[in-house]
Amino acid sequence: MKMPNKETAVLGVDPQNDFCPGGALAVREGDQVIEPLNKVFEHARRQGWKLALSRDWHPEETVHFDKWPIHCVQGTTGAKFHPDLNTDGITVFSKGMEDIDDGYSPFEGIDDGERKLDDFLDGVKRIYVGGLATDYCVRAAVLDAIKREYEVYLLLDAVRAVDLEEQDGQKAIEEMERAGAIITDTKELLGN
Repeated sequence: MKMPNKETAVLGVDPQNDFCPGGALAVREGDQVIEPLNKVFEHARRQGWKLALSRDWHPEETVHFDKWPIHCVQGTTGAKFHPDLNTDGITVFSKGMEDIDDGYSPFEGIDDGERKLDDFLDGVKRIYVGGLATDYCVRAAVLDAIKREYEVYLLLDAVRAVDLEEQDGQKAIEEMERAGAIITDTKELLGN
């Protein structure tokens, strides 16, 4: 029997319906992150890694909606994870639940037991990150993880950007790399 490797984790950031095509705040090709995320989660399950997902879980009224269209409101279809995402055995961290915050970083979130992501990741040294969107919540997740001295791998084929301004996503990738993120993809991780 393989011993679990508790020093490694995978974090899927906000792969929710509202960020996918047809959603309230759709990211172009946002649904294209689901297949690579599923592959990485499956690999991680076999390796015994820790698995986490974050989600925007906004109240109906929040200052966040002054900047963005209404999206990922608690309990709505838009706030659910993409239907093709395999969430088996993955701990979910909800963020942006107050009416005064944006909740970009999963490190601001809590799970159903009100445990913070930091506590869940106790003992973890390296984190693989994918999800939505490159230039907002993924960026916040990666930069916060680096500040906490994790070794962070950005899975390039498992992220997509909002790109409000042209090249926002690319600029965010460069910023994460400068901060210390290792840029890779699922093929390199899975060895195929």
